[in-house]
Amino acid sequence: MLQMRNVYLLLFSLYWAQGLPVGFMTHALPVVLRAQGVSLAHIGGFGLLMLPWSIKIFWAPWVDRIGSAKQGHYRSWIIPAQLLTVFVLIGLSFLPIQALNQPLYLLVFFAVLLSMNLIGATQDVATDGLAVNILKGEQQHWGNTFQVVGSRLGFIVGGGAILWALDWLQWQPTFLILAGLVLINTWPVLIYEEAPRTSAIAHDVSALMNAQQPAPLQQKWAEIRHYLGYFVESAELRRWLWVLITFKVADGLAGPILKPLMVDMGLSFSQIGVYVSMLGAAAALAGAGLAGIALKYCSRFQALLIFSMLKVCSLAAYAWLAWQYDTQQSVPPRVIYAINALEDTVSAMLLVVMLTVVMQYSRRHLAATDFTFHVSLLATVSGVLYSLSGIAADALGYSNYLIIITLIAAVCLIPIYRWGRCIFKTRELTEPAE
Repeated sequence: MLQMRNVYLLLFSLYWAQGLPVGFMTHALPVVLRAQGVSLAHIGGFGLLMLPWSIKIFWAPWVDRIGSAKQGHYRSWIIPAQLLTVFVLIGLSFLPIQALNQPLYLLVFFAVLLSMNLIGATQDVATDGLAVNILKGEQQHWGNTFQVVGSRLGFIVGGGAILWALDWLQWQPTFLILAGLVLINTWPVLIYEEAPRTSAIAHDVSALMNAQQPAPLQQKWAEIRHYLGYFVESAELRRWLWVLITFKVADGLAGPILKPLMVDMGLSFSQIGVYVSMLGAAAALAGAGLAGIALKYCSRFQALLIFSMLKVCSLAAYAWLAWQYDTQQSVPPRVIYAINALEDTVSAMLLVVMLTVVMQYSRRHLAATDFTFHVSLLATVSGVLYSLSGIAADALGYSNYLIIITLIAAVCLIPIYRWGRCIFKTRELTEPAE
């Protein structure tokens, strides 16, 4: 039991460290840009910063294949990545926020953030591979609960606390503190002793490495098709693939709009930082815990469907909020905070369930690659729509746009339902008759 507690603490710290810079880019950056007068279309364009999270599948196989047996296969990737993140955050602290309107500065700012995402995406690949290998089936939902709790805590600090601090603390000290927190969260992985790979996994990886030696393009394409064949070899996995493709559609469309809506409604940096980002992330922590408990009493399909229905309701609440703004109706700030907390709670519940199922479908000898393929697909759909959503919101207005997103989220319940039906049919065919 003590050993598993240490594992949960390790995963918590790794995802917390990962969530700190990501929290800034997803929660604080849109607010900072909007406050500097940047248009919704340009804020949406900053979704390109998340590109490494979409394309990390291209180097995930190398993380599975290459690593130090002495230092621990995945540790030998995680530790350098986190230390590099510390150095990038220190560099970012020297870039003044007041110069956002200067094209050269904006380009440097974008490049630094992009490099931080590239490092973070690589750390995520290795961390996911480590998690798949150390968590057994009955431990997966709790492991993913700690993962979501850690990342959401990172969002609280990297997103909400940063905004709150920017109202009274200088840019440089704020980011130096952020770098220090990432460094502190490196300690658990430094003292963790990663188990060596089993002979079976080592044999499978060795065979995969041999298969990846220089070969004609036709053979390479055949190898890619062979890998992707796993995800279409059964009706259940094919249905699951559709769930993956549609799961982040609503989030991608709504992502760059919600925080700017709050800025336009008159909320200050401190209000958004404390009562929106920090309170919302705290609500997400509660949601992650509730999801972990719920998975003890209901199936993963049931949890995914129920929580997705709640997600539609939370988006409908945002659509109502946007309608009030567009019709110039007054809305008490506490109502805005409550709607945001509801959406963050439901999103965290969904994330725990989704990651648990992703882990279920990831093969141990290709842990980092399989897990990364799933989440990269999620990130690609979300990122592409994120980049385009600002243009649509500028054209349609907040309320019309969010009503459309709510309807799309309702339609996206269909693939989840079809996947669940396929699971039950598979069980009926495989269970022996009494």
